Order: sequence, then C-alpha cells, then structure tokens
Amino acid sequence: MKKGKRRTMWKKCLCILFVFIIPFSLAACQDSLQPGAVTLTIMGKKSDLEKSYMTAIFQRYEEKTGNRLEIIAYEDSEFEAAAARDFENGDIPDIFLHFHNADLTRFNTAENFYYLNGESWEADLTESARDYCQDKDGNLLGLPFWENSVSGCYYNKTILDSLGLKPASTQAEFDMLCQALTEAGYTPVCWPADGCSWMAQFGLDPVFADEPLLLESLNRNEITYAEIPAVEDMIQWIADAADKGWFGEKYLEWGWSDISSVMGSGEAVMTFIWDTWFYTDFEPGQTYSLEDFAVMPVFLNTAEKGTYEGGNLNMMMVNKNGEQVEEALEFLRFCAEPENYNTAFDGIATVNCFNGQTTNIQSHMVTDALDSISEYERVSTAASKIVGYSAEDVACALDALFHDKTDVPGCVELMDRYRVEEALKYGTGGF
Repeated sequence: MKKGKRRTMWKKCLCILFVFIIPFSLAACQDSLQPGAVTLTIMGKKSDLEKSYMTAIFQRYEEKTGNRLEIIAYEDSEFEAAAARDFENGDIPDIFLHFHNADLTRFNTAENFYYLNGESWEADLTESARDYCQDKDGNLLGLPFWENSVSGCYYNKTILDSLGLKPASTQAEFDMLCQALTEAGYTPVCWPADGCSWMAQFGLDPVFADEPLLLESLNRNEITYAEIPAVEDMIQWIADAADKGWFGEKYLEWGWSDISSVMGSGEAVMTFIWDTWFYTDFEPGQTYSLEDFAVMPVFLNTAEKGTYEGGNLNMMMVNKNGEQVEEALEFLRFCAEPENYNTAFDGIATVNCFNGQTTNIQSHMVTDALDSISEYERVSTAASKIVGYSAEDVACALDALFHDKTDVPGCVELMDRYRVEEALKYGTGGF
C-alpha cells in the first residue's frame, strides 16, 4: 500500500505545504508534565497520523504512561521534501514514520536510525512484516505498526447492478465500462489529482514486477521510461481518460479529503485505493455504505488482465542520535504489546503484522475476490524498487500534463528527469 523534491519554481507552486501539530492527548491540556514524564516527537504524513489505529495507540500511550506525544504532521503531497529539509537542518524527530520504499534513501538510514535487531517484539512479527522492514543487510529498521492491505479498483457494485453492468476482467472491458458509466451520467473513476500520488504506481507495478531484467536495466541507467512503451501507454491512457471525462469535471480539485464524499454519494463509481481505507477513512451515514462496494483489478493500460498491489507497511523508526533514544524504544515496545496493538486495530480490516493480532478483521471485498487477487496481485514494485522513484514526482509530472503544460511524451520525460535527479542526489552508481 501501499507515497519529492521540488526542482523548479513552477513545481514548487503545484502543492502548498501545511504543518499540523495535532493535539491528541489529555496531557496537552495540562500546564506541565507529570514528574519524570517525557515528551516524544513523532513525524509523519498528516493522513497517516490521523488513522484511527494511530490516534488510538497515541491516546492509549499517553493515558497509560503520563508521557506526551508531540505530533508533527506534514501534508501528504509535501511530506518527503519537507521532512528531508528538517533532517538536513538537524530537526530530526524522536520517532519517524516512513514506508520502506525508494524515498527512504534520502533520510540516510544507517546514519540516522537505530537498528532494532533483537528487540523483544521482533519474534512477534509475521515473517512478511519482518522481511518488509529489513534492509539489504538484514537490519530491522522499524516497527511495522500499520495496515496490511490490498490495493485495487474498488467499485460500487450497487450502482453497476442497477445499470445492468458488470465489473471488468480486461482492459478493453474496463474502457467500455467507463464509457457506459459516463453515458449514464456518472463519473467512472474518482482520480484525486489534488495531492494524491499513489495511483500511477499501480500501473507501473506489473511493468517491472513481471520483467525483473527490465527493472535492473532501469536501475543501472541503461534504459529510461521513455524507452519502455508500457510507460507511455499508461500515461496516454490517463490523459485520454481525463479528456473523455472519465475522471469527472472536478478531479483536479479532488484530494484525499474528498474521496469519501465522492464515493459515498455515488458521484463516482470506482477509485484506485486499498481495502483498509473503507474502515479508517470512509465516512458512514452516506448514500452508499461499505456493503455496497467490491474490488476488481486496477486497469491502467499496462496489464491486459489488470493488477492488484500487495500491502506496504509504515514503519516507526527511532532517531539514534536523539536525546531520548531509550524513551523512543520504550514507545515502540508499548505499541508492540499485544494488549495495546489489539486495542488499536480492533475492527480494522488488515492482514496480520503481528502473530498475536486477534481483533482485526478481513474485508469482505477482499475475501470475495480472493481468486482474482491470487492470480493478478503483484508485490509493490514501483515505489519500493525503482531507484529514484518518488510518487510525488510522478504526481507532479501528471499535474503538468493535466494542466496542459506538457504532452504525453513530455510527461514521461519529466518522470525520467525527476527519477534521475533523485538517483544522482544520493550518489547511485551508474547515474
């Protein structure tokens, strides 16, 4: 589940940075901390830190320990660049939330983060969760306190049934479905172009997951996106979909906070997202509820039968150079206690990250589509394995396309330029 640098003035103007200090605790209302209590700083993306299971564990920690958490939350579209600036300035939090993807390279894990090998909770991690959080040398970088979800094309089955339409099983069928929904007066796909950046990686995953030698060539700088037809095919499909109205009239205004109302009202019928979102961010009491939705593969013109993306895990990482290393480690140990993580994840649809997880549930959308998921799911590849990949950079290249600042080949060229610049910045060999 499944998340750049700004290089020119126009690119900087695409997104606006907001910093939020989120008051989660009762302690924040007190004039001073209790004797012996500490304040820990936690930095991450705003939408990540507002997940129900995150706010639950934060509140429980403060209530149980008397300590305080100062939450530093950056808007999703600016998180990578803003956090990198903080690190460069020495403003490193006690605990840093990040996915183990290509963007993590900018934060110099070996220099800044405490290796968690041998922590008391390591044995409680599921094998897949532990593997996700290890670097190439087998060092455990963080505690995977997150949802383990399935990303796909989630659709309103009630609306499709009412129109006599069926979910797609091929790219051609998906295109016909989008056209039929448009003619029926619906927006086929909620594409939240204002700040959301994950959608394109679903299309890139099969390009490189299915062709590992192609991925190696790209990462050795022997080939570019522009030389891979499937990449331009995806960008062309996205451009055509926008022109045909398949994303609706307001897609450039829709952002993270709009997805729930757009899908809950039935204004849009499909969106490319993950199952856990329906349990953490989809607002109840709307025209359509969780029971009205199902999942099919994502179709972005790179895999004829579509694709699903396996889970990405947000890790809690500890600043090894801070003044409160032991206190930060104790916070992770608190989060990793079964009583505490089972309270936080009660009723959340997720595959286990801990062997002792018992209160989470399995989404009916996923269980109903298990055969399809088993056949067409790919491991997250674009975000985690392409050297220099930044979801925010790809989103900015698409933004230039959507605003007619470039054409399809120009958009692919921007994606290449940003990718290479990121690789060069971190001294990647071959670039």
